[in-house]
Amino acid sequence: MSRITDTYPIVQVSLDLTSLEESIATARTAVEAGVDWLEAGTPLLLAEGLHAVEGLRREFPDHPVVADLKTMDGGYLEAEMMAKAGADVVVVMSRAHPATIECVVKCCKDYGIRCMGDELGEDDKPAAARMLEDLGVDYIIHHVGYDERNKLGGPSPLAELESVVRAVDIPVQAVGGLTIEQAIDCPRHGAPLVVIGAPLAIEGHAFKPGPEMAQALTEICTKIRNTPYVRPA
Repeated sequence: MSRITDTYPIVQVSLDLTSLEESIATARTAVEAGVDWLEAGTPLLLAEGLHAVEGLRREFPDHPVVADLKTMDGGYLEAEMMAKAGADVVVVMSRAHPATIECVVKCCKDYGIRCMGDELGEDDKPAAARMLEDLGVDYIIHHVGYDERNKLGGPSPLAELESVVRAVDIPVQAVGGLTIEQAIDCPRHGAPLVVIGAPLAIEGHAFKPGPEMAQALTEICTKIRNTPYVRPA
């Protein structure tokens, strides 16, 4: 686990693309801008499979790679496949059976990688986060899904973020429809793992890999690192 440090805040770019070539180009711009972790997003894993993780590991040997598997079953095998491909972190869902979560956690310990638990879709997100921590995950993803937001016109992860942070003693990240400014402010709400989605869009302008994206991401990374990490009392 030499690639992962626990110095917060941490900036993670989510590569929610369907082309490995485009993802690597975007990741290269993100790394140059100062991003810490690279996430092989679920769309990328569906499109490219293990090759996505292998490609990111090959191109960026010093940067932690998060595989957003959203595992629901077959926990050990799925985590093992990603660990062997070069992932540093894998994601399991809180709505999976506790046995699956335990299998993912065990695999992560066996292979020296880490586990994120995602509480997407839970009615009681603080309770789900506590359960995930009790089962041994290393990080919590506080998540409001794309379809849920589109159907309900919200809600924002910020609404319950501090209650989730208070429920656990492990680091939390908030994802799902946040603006860039809201994401930058997450450490102030107790969530030190900050996710920036790619392709990047700011004020209606879509950024492609290149100088404009690099400048925008550099400014975002600087602002995040200047935001104090404060756990709510």
